[in-house]
Amino acid sequence: MLLARAARELGRYDLYPRPVRTGRVRIVVTPRLFRIPGMRRFQGYTAWNVIFLRQPAGTDFSLVVHELCHVWQMQHHPIRMPLSYLRTGYAANPFDREARRVAGHPPATARRDARTVSARPPIASWLSRHVWRRP
Repeated sequence: MLLARAARELGRYDLYPRPVRTGRVRIVVTPRLFRIPGMRRFQGYTAWNVIFLRQPAGTDFSLVVHELCHVWQMQHHPIRMPLSYLRTGYAANPFDREARRVAGHPPATARRDARTVSARPPIASWLSRHVWRRP
C-alpha cells in the first residue's frame, strides 16, 4: 500500500522511460544498520530493491518516495547510479538531488560539523586523481 502510493507519487514525474517497478521492492525497518558510523546521518538507505529505514515509514512518506526514487534510478542505471556516490559524494550527487527534488526534501549541504561526515568521501578524491583522470 505504501509503496504503491509512493510509486503513484513518482509517476507524476517523467524521469525515466519506464515506470518504477515495485513488485520485488521491500521495506525493512532496521535501526541497527544506522548505528554503523558511515550510516548514522541517514534516515533511509536503498540497496537495489531493498529500502532500509531507521524507523517505521508512517511518519515520513517523503522518505519512502525519496528512497523509491533511488530504486527507480537503479532500475535504469544499475551500475552508474551506485558508483556515482564514490565519485561525487552525497550532497553533490545528481541522482540524490533528483530524489530530493521529487520527494520535496530541501537540498543537502556539504556543511561539516560534529554530527556529520564530509559530503565527499575520501575515496572520491583518490578515484578522481587515479581512476577517473581526464586527459
